[in-house]
Amino acid sequence: MRDVQALLKLSRAIDALNENVGKATIWLVLVVTLISALNAFVRYGFNYSSNGFLEIQWYLFSAIFLLCAGYALKRNAHVRIDVVSSHFSPRVLAWIDIVGTIFFLAPMACAVLYLSWPIFVNSFISKEYSSNAGGLIVWPVRALVPIGFSLLILQGVSELIKRIAFLQGLIGDPNAKDEGPSAEEELAKAIKQQRGETV
Repeated sequence: MRDVQALLKLSRAIDALNENVGKATIWLVLVVTLISALNAFVRYGFNYSSNGFLEIQWYLFSAIFLLCAGYALKRNAHVRIDVVSSHFSPRVLAWIDIVGTIFFLAPMACAVLYLSWPIFVNSFISKEYSSNAGGLIVWPVRALVPIGFSLLILQGVSELIKRIAFLQGLIGDPNAKDEGPSAEEELAKAIKQQRGETV
């Protein structure tokens, strides 16, 4: 029992890490949108285009996708086949999640982390730049892959702990839908607060 309680503390720390990373990364959606709009305006308004502008959009999109993978798992926002899963009890779903995490999520994420690390290191050491004229340095975006999958692995560990604790009756159903505001609603609220508006 004490061991599980200690693991739940670890789970809460991992949850907090991915929650903070996810909430910070959500702001990149706004940044990407503004850069994309500016890029289109300059291209069509002034007949000017830059590979650097295009690549920064790709880089930021990659950051959103990779850095928010653990956040999405923590928020239970990953894809499920609800038509099937809605017929299972919470305990059966917890067992499905445990098996899926151990035999599918963990091996895949660990393999990607293992394979992406030397690619990042080589890119960093060689100071790799894009092959496109006016392109950007490449190693920061290559670093996103091991960072993102590390966060995903950590969150997988946290979800595994929560499923085991649930099966032991120590916590509520971790698959229960969060009725709080969505990520989009939280971002809109944060933007309004930054502008000093009342929500």
